[in-house]
Amino acid sequence: MSTLDLVDLTKNFGDVKAVDRVNFAVGDGEFVCILGPSGCGKSTTLRMIGGFEEASAGDVRIDGLSVVNIPPNRRPTAMVFQKYTLWPHMRIFDNIAFGLRLRQNSKAEINREVLASLEMVGLTGYERRYPSQLSGGEQQRVALARALVLRPKILLLDEPFSNLDALLRVRLREELHTIQRQVKITTIFVTHDQEEALSLADRIAVMNAGHLEQLDVPSQIYDFPRTLFVADFIGVMNIFNARREKDFLIIHENKLRAPKNLNGMGNLSIAVRPEDLLPVNPGDAASDSNLWKGKIFQSIDLGHYRKILVDVPGLIDPEGASIKRFLKVYTIKSHAGKEGDEIWLYPSRYLVYSDQEKPIEVRNQAIHTA
Repeated sequence: MSTLDLVDLTKNFGDVKAVDRVNFAVGDGEFVCILGPSGCGKSTTLRMIGGFEEASAGDVRIDGLSVVNIPPNRRPTAMVFQKYTLWPHMRIFDNIAFGLRLRQNSKAEINREVLASLEMVGLTGYERRYPSQLSGGEQQRVALARALVLRPKILLLDEPFSNLDALLRVRLREELHTIQRQVKITTIFVTHDQEEALSLADRIAVMNAGHLEQLDVPSQIYDFPRTLFVADFIGVMNIFNARREKDFLIIHENKLRAPKNLNGMGNLSIAVRPEDLLPVNPGDAASDSNLWKGKIFQSIDLGHYRKILVDVPGLIDPEGASIKRFLKVYTIKSHAGKEGDEIWLYPSRYLVYSDQEKPIEVRNQAIHTA
């Protein structure tokens, strides 16, 4: 078993609370991504797990035992940093073998483990090369091999692919996913890349300003963000301020059907994903109050789908706003709409945020799409 528990983990830098009472548990063999914007405390949290930052309060427990008073080199963890931190004067073999030699492993054991780790990351035959003879992606694989060869209980990765180009990042994260499943090692991966987190993680911990906003499986994080911050940070979301009047939610000059289980009449927010705004035939407009009429401002072909920016009067741009904002819509490539065309949109699914503990989901009845 290799489990991790963070208990009220806190880090202060003077008067700044970088991490504020973070609590979560990671199961044996689980892959958890800590996701959030720059400065949210995700890397500080990771460094406290690895012992590279001293916690101001709280506890880090591995397999139920506290490690807060154990130095980094004696913790059952291994860290892969954003920068590869390979020793340039050492061959790849010696870079990977360094930790094993510190542990005084036998020469035969070192040779066997180093070659096995190189095979695991797809670098068999590279042991006699120097870091300068490797590409950035290959160097990052060596850094991963150097961590895995120590057979840690917990693998920690701090934005390891951020210095690589987009295509290589995708390839390496697929390889990391395969390796992690193969060795079944408990893994904590820090990133600010939403796609990276959604594609890699068993669960995602979203952080903001030192706090844990939500910890959940990727599908729940995307479909049911618990807070407006998570809704706005994960993927693309259209968010509006609203008020309730009887059975409707009023958004400036437009309206939506209010959920029956919505309590109270205070300030509300509506969140709609671009793929849940369906272009519909104009003939349906008179039959459903949930239809919004707008004009296509821009239509962008993005390969397998089309992104449309729509100007809906009285919806997004409240009176007095200095910057014009547009409704974001994702639709199939065959949609014939072009810039300047009139368009009717049907919000098929949206979330209502209020003072209640969880957002309320609204799914509208199916309607014939354009």
